[in-house]
Amino acid sequence: MNQIDPPTAPSKILVVDDVPENLRLLSTTLTKQGYKVRRAKNGSMALMGAKNDLPDLILLDINMPDLSGYEVCEQLKANAATRSIPIIFLSAQDDLEDKIKAFNLGGADFIGKPFQVEEVLARVRNQLALQAAYAEIKTLNQELEARVQKRTAQIEAANQVLKQEILQRHRLEQKLRHDALHDSLTGLPNRSLFMERTKKCLTHTINNPDQQFAILFIDLDRFKIINDSLGHLTGDQLLVACAKRLNCCVAAPNTLARLGGDEFTILLEQISNPHDAIVVAEAILEKFAIPFEISNRSLMITASIGIVIGTDQYHQEINLLRDADTALYKAKELGKARYEIFNQQMYVQAMHRLELENELREGISQWQLVLYYQPLISLHNGKLSGFEALVRWQHPRRGFISPGEFIPLAEETGLIIALGKWVMYEACTQLKIWQNKLPEANSLTMSINVTGDELRHPDFLSSIDYIIAQTEVNSHCLKLEMTESMLIENSEQIIAVLEAIKNRNIQLSIDDFGTGYSSLSYLPQFPVDNLKIDRSFVNAMNINQQNTEIVKTIVTLAKALDMRVIAEGIETKTQLQSLQALGVEFGQGFLFSKPLTSELAEKFLLQSVS
Repeated sequence: MNQIDPPTAPSKILVVDDVPENLRLLSTTLTKQGYKVRRAKNGSMALMGAKNDLPDLILLDINMPDLSGYEVCEQLKANAATRSIPIIFLSAQDDLEDKIKAFNLGGADFIGKPFQVEEVLARVRNQLALQAAYAEIKTLNQELEARVQKRTAQIEAANQVLKQEILQRHRLEQKLRHDALHDSLTGLPNRSLFMERTKKCLTHTINNPDQQFAILFIDLDRFKIINDSLGHLTGDQLLVACAKRLNCCVAAPNTLARLGGDEFTILLEQISNPHDAIVVAEAILEKFAIPFEISNRSLMITASIGIVIGTDQYHQEINLLRDADTALYKAKELGKARYEIFNQQMYVQAMHRLELENELREGISQWQLVLYYQPLISLHNGKLSGFEALVRWQHPRRGFISPGEFIPLAEETGLIIALGKWVMYEACTQLKIWQNKLPEANSLTMSINVTGDELRHPDFLSSIDYIIAQTEVNSHCLKLEMTESMLIENSEQIIAVLEAIKNRNIQLSIDDFGTGYSSLSYLPQFPVDNLKIDRSFVNAMNINQQNTEIVKTIVTLAKALDMRVIAEGIETKTQLQSLQALGVEFGQGFLFSKPLTSELAEKFLLQSVS
C-alpha cells in the first residue's frame, strides 16, 4: 500500500465552545501540537468562520445558547462547501441517544465531557489521518480514471478471475452446506436434515389434522458382529450397500437418512393410512432377504423396523423418533427381521423399562440382589464338584424379578459392569467361607457368568485381581463362563483377555454351546477348558437319535480339543444315563438340585461330604 505523506502545512482546526476555559485549554493544547487553531464561542461564529476559511476539522460543543451543536452540524452538512468537514462533537450529554443523534446528523466522532486531553488529541489525529487518506484515495482515483482506457483489458481479465473465484467459493459453500446435512459415508441426509424435514411435516400435519405421515426407524440386525469380525472396511461397504437397497424402497419426495452407525430412518411425507408405511416396511424386509455380495463374500444381514404414524397428537419431532425407536426395540425383542407399529402399550413398556432401570441401579446399591447356587455334579461318581453362582433380584415391591428381564436390561444400560463385579465378589466370598468351614470343600469350584461387555471393559482384569486379593480365594477354584457368540465379537481383543485370565489359573467355560453362531473354526484359538451343552440338546436327546448324535459330536469335539464337557438341564435319570454313556464328565439340573440359597447350598454341601 502507498504510504500517506504528512501534510506540508499545519492542519486547521476550528474549536467551538461557549465555555472560555474549554476554548483556551483546547486551543493551547492543539497549538502546541502544531495545529493552526481558530476559536468560536457560539454557533453563529462557527458557521461564519467555517465558510470564510474552511477548516480541516471542527471540534463542536453541543449545548450552546444561540445555536446548538446539532443545528450547526445540520447547516454545515447542508452546505456543499462545508459538507465534507469532519465534526467531532463535545458534550456532557454522554448517553446512547445523544451519540446516535450525533452520528445520524453526520458527526465523525463523539467525546464526552469532561474530556481527557490525550483522548481529544488521539481522536483529532485519527480524523485528520482519515481525511488525508480520503484525499490520497481521491487523487489515486483520479489517476486511475485517467488510465482506465489503457487498463480496460486488464480489468476485464481480472473480473473474469474474480468471477471464477466467486463461483468456486459458491460451490465450496454449497459443498460445506451439503456436507453439514449429509452422511459422509453413504451420502444420505443425516440426523439434522432428517429432523428438519420431519419438523416441517409435523407442522403441516398440525395445521391439517386430516393428513398423516410416517417414520420408519431401521436397524441392521447383527451388524456389530459382522463389523467386528470382518473389519470396519467391510462394515462400511455393507452399510453403503444397505443404503442403496433402502433407497430403492423410497420414492420422492420421501426422505431416507442415516442417523449414525447401522441406524437408518425413512420419512414418508404423506400417507393415506398406516398400510402405506407397512408396504414400504415389507418391501425393505423383502430386499434384505437377499444376501449382499461384499468383497467376494456373501453376507446375510436382516433389518428390524419400528414404525410410528405422525398425527396432530404430536407436538415435537423428537417424540416421533423416540416412539419409532420404541417400536424398533419391540421388533428386536420379538425376534428381529420384522416390523412393529408403535402403540401406547409400547410406550408403557418403555417407561416400565426406564423405571426398572432406575430401580435396578437402586437395587444394586441397596443390596436387593442375592446369589443362588446350583450344584455341579461329577457324572462319574455322583459327587459334588462345585456350584454355579446365579444372580436373583428380590424387589421389595415387585417381588421376584426374572434374570431374563433384568440381565438384558443391565447389559443395555451398562449396569452389567457394576453387577458383574458384585456377583464375582459375593461368589468368591461365599466359596471362601465354605472352604474355611470344611476342608473337603477346598476342591470345590465356583462358576461365574461374565458378559462380553465385562470382558471388553478396561478394568476387568484389575477387578479380578482385586477381588481375589480381598477374598483370598484360590484362583484355581474359579470358572468364568461366557456365551458362544462372544467368541467372534472382537476376537483378537477377547483372546488377549482370555489368555490373561488363564495366566491367573482361572478356568474358562463356554456356556450354552451349540445355540449361538457357528464358531467351530474359532474354537481352537481360544484357551477354553470346558464346553457346556445347552439344556435344549439335553432335553431333546430322547426324542430322536439325531439330537443324541449332536451331543455326541460336541463331546467328541471337546475331547479332541482337550476340553471337559458339562451338561445343563439334566432332569431325568434317562438323560443322565445317556450322558454318562457318551462320556460327559459333569452335569447340573433339577435331577440333582434346583438353584439354592447360600444356606440351603451349604446344607447340600454338608450332605455331600458326610
